[in-house]
Amino acid sequence: MYYDVAIIGGGPAGLNAALVLGRARRNVALIDNDKPRNAVTHSSHGFITRDGIKPAEFRRIAYEEVLRYPSVQHWKDEAVDIKRTTDGFDVRTVTGETLQARRIILALGLREELPAIEGVKELYGKSLFVCPFCDGWELRDTPLVLLSDLPAAFHAAKLLLNWSKDIVVCTNGGDNLSEEQRRVLVSRGIRIVDTPVSRLEGHEGKLERVYFADGTFVERSGGFIGPAQLPNARFEEALGYEMNSAGAIRTDEMGRTAAPGVYAAGDSAYVMPSQLILAAASGSKAAMAVMSDWLEEEWREA
Repeated sequence: MYYDVAIIGGGPAGLNAALVLGRARRNVALIDNDKPRNAVTHSSHGFITRDGIKPAEFRRIAYEEVLRYPSVQHWKDEAVDIKRTTDGFDVRTVTGETLQARRIILALGLREELPAIEGVKELYGKSLFVCPFCDGWELRDTPLVLLSDLPAAFHAAKLLLNWSKDIVVCTNGGDNLSEEQRRVLVSRGIRIVDTPVSRLEGHEGKLERVYFADGTFVERSGGFIGPAQLPNARFEEALGYEMNSAGAIRTDEMGRTAAPGVYAAGDSAYVMPSQLILAAASGSKAAMAVMSDWLEEEWREA
């Protein structure tokens, strides 16, 4: 089957791109395996008119709106290979289907690699989160832990003071904080523990204690972690786009990559900050860039 645009990924970026292109009367294949990264969370925040919505309900409403446009087709599948052709691109899916498209929007999202610590998986999305802008309000004025061995821990700890004054930073034995950064955090009442974390303990998804390798523990009510965030799929060798040092697809401000006909949107194009509303806006811009470039091409050929 032949499409004007194939969108790889059906998160907020891919969905909003499909909405814009559907309204622009383009034939769109929205390829999505229905495995959203935020499925573990009880609710999503920071999206005006949808604050506190359950992720599954957000997707239901979004697909209902997008598929009103007859030129948008949802492929409940996963793209595993993309090849450039003389007319555009061939996209092969995990089920063995192949479709053709003149343009590609990569809205691949990210996958999170959680710390290999007992209890993290059971608490993640319930009382342990990544983004304080998304979930800090629900944990306000409670004892929090920041578990991170990443360089961004210093900024994250400073940010968390906006929601709670009782913060313990666990470096898990890492050396990601400089002496000056440690001095600054301690001066604001933030405790730092370098002893490796052995496990997190809680009940029905609510964090209660953080245990360390030396047998000590601290009582906490919730917290934030810094998981590794990795691309869901990598097509740069086949398509010729570039990646930046953060592991994101390099684009201009409108989502154009270095590869002709290839655009990128959402978390896979900037990694952080990771919010629904930013991803959706990114998808909208990528779709408008596709239309703008298409228009210029058609008028040159006229």
